[in-house]
Amino acid sequence: MFLRKPANQVDLSSCPTCLCCLPQLQSAARRISREMSRRGFIAGVGASLTSLGLVQPAGARAAPPGPTPPIVFGNFLLFDGKSKALREGVRLLVEGNRFKRITTGDVTLPEGARMIDCGGRVMMPGLIDAHWHTIFAALPLNALLSADIGYIFLAASAQAERTLMRGFTTVRDLGGPSFALKQAIDEGLVTGPRIFPSGAMITTTGGHGDMRPLADLPRSPGGPLSYTELTGSAYIADSADEVRLRVREQLVLGASQIKLVGGGGVASWRTTLDMFTFSEPEFRAGVEAAADRNTYVAVHAYPPAQIQRAINAGTQCIEHGHLMDEKTAMLMAQKDIWLSTQPFVSEDDAPPLVGQSRANLLQVIAGTNTVYTLAKKHKIKTAFGSDLLFSSKITERQGLMLTNLTRWYDNIDILRMATSVNGELLAMSGPRNPYQGKLGIIEEDALADLLVVDGNPINDIGLVTRPDKNFMFIMKDGKIYKNTLLAVN
Repeated sequence: MFLRKPANQVDLSSCPTCLCCLPQLQSAARRISREMSRRGFIAGVGASLTSLGLVQPAGARAAPPGPTPPIVFGNFLLFDGKSKALREGVRLLVEGNRFKRITTGDVTLPEGARMIDCGGRVMMPGLIDAHWHTIFAALPLNALLSADIGYIFLAASAQAERTLMRGFTTVRDLGGPSFALKQAIDEGLVTGPRIFPSGAMITTTGGHGDMRPLADLPRSPGGPLSYTELTGSAYIADSADEVRLRVREQLVLGASQIKLVGGGGVASWRTTLDMFTFSEPEFRAGVEAAADRNTYVAVHAYPPAQIQRAINAGTQCIEHGHLMDEKTAMLMAQKDIWLSTQPFVSEDDAPPLVGQSRANLLQVIAGTNTVYTLAKKHKIKTAFGSDLLFSSKITERQGLMLTNLTRWYDNIDILRMATSVNGELLAMSGPRNPYQGKLGIIEEDALADLLVVDGNPINDIGLVTRPDKNFMFIMKDGKIYKNTLLAVN
C-alpha cells in the first residue's frame, strides 16, 4: 500500500498543523529506514519516539521491566467473559502473566504481593477486536500511499498505545506489515495490544487491496514485486501456485492466520462488492497451505456467491458477509463457519468517502441489519471486529462500534462477543497462536488481561465509549498500564 514520497517533494504548506513534514521527523524516519531491516524497524522506532518528542503520549504507563510482583484484587463485581451475571464476594490472584486463583473469602497474600481494592467496581476481561489493521488505522489513505514509511510506522506505534488505552488488549490484524510492531510490543519496546498478525492480505490483480498505481501494469507473473508488495501491505497472486507461495511466505514471517480476498472492498476505489477474485482451486491452494501449518484462512467476502465459493474451498472464517442471503447463512451454520463482521450503521463509522468507495460503503451499511439478523437466526458463530481505517479520529469509535450492536444483542451478549467469543476465534490459530493461553476470559490459568470499569457495562454498554473516564484500571499480560483507582479510593 505504501508508495514512498521523495524527500525533495515535501511541501510544508500542505499540512501546516501536523507533524508529518517536520524536517527532524522526516530525517529520523529516513535514517531509520536506511539503517534497519523491515523486521527490525519497529525496535528502532520504539527507542526513537521519546527522543523525537513528536508523538503525543496516549496516557499509558510504561510496563515495568522484569516480572511483576503478585497482585490480589478485592472488592469488585466480576464479569468473567462467559457468565450471564456478575459474581461478587470473590478475590483474584494474578501471578506473572496468568490468573492464578479465583476464590471467595480471604486470600493469603504471597510473599511480596500487593493488594488492590477495586472499590466495588466491575472487573471484566480485556476487550478483543477481531478485525483490526494495526498499520493502516491511524493515517489517511493518501498518507499511506505517499508518506515516508518511517512516519507511517511511527504513527502506527502511537496508535497501538491508544488502542490499548481504549481497553482493547488484543487485536487480530487482518492485513498489513504488523510483524515488527508486534515484536516490539511483545518485547516491551512499544506499548500496545497483543497482535495476531495475518501479514499481507493476498489478493488478485484488480482485487480489494490492489492499490498499485496503474503505471505498475501490466504485471508479469514471477516478475519484480511492486512497492506495495515490498512493504508487505498486500500481495498479488493470479494462480494457485502464486497463492500457495504467498501464503507460505506470510507463515514464515509469523502469520497466525491468513487473509485471502474474495472480491472488492470499500477502500479499494477501483473495485465493486459483487466482483470475484480467486477461483475455487485458487482458494483451495491457500486453505491447504495454511492447513499444512495447522492454521486457517479468513476470506474477505460480501455477496453470497463469493462466500459460498470460499466455503466450498474449505475456508473456516468469513470476514464481513454483509450481502449474504438465507441460503448462505444456512450453509455457514451447517458447516460451523465463523462469521467475523462489523456493525457499520452509518457513514459516521468511516472516514469521508467519494465515488465507488462511498457506493460500496452504502451497500455495506444497507446489509448490516441483514447479516446480523441471519447470524442470530441461524446461530452462526459471530465475532466482533471494528475494521476502522484511515483516521485517528475514526479509531476513537472502536468502543462505540460495540454499542452499535445493541440493535441486535443484549449488553451481556455484546460483552461476551468482544471477550470470550472472540477469544475462541483467536484459538483457531492452534500451534500458530503466538500467545499460548486463553484470552477473553477471567478464569484460572488464563492470560491476565483485565479492565476495571467505573460503572456496570451490563446495564450501560455506553461506558465503553469513554475509556479515558470509565476504565480505571487496564492490565495486559499481568502488567499494569493504567491505574487511577488509587486516585479515587
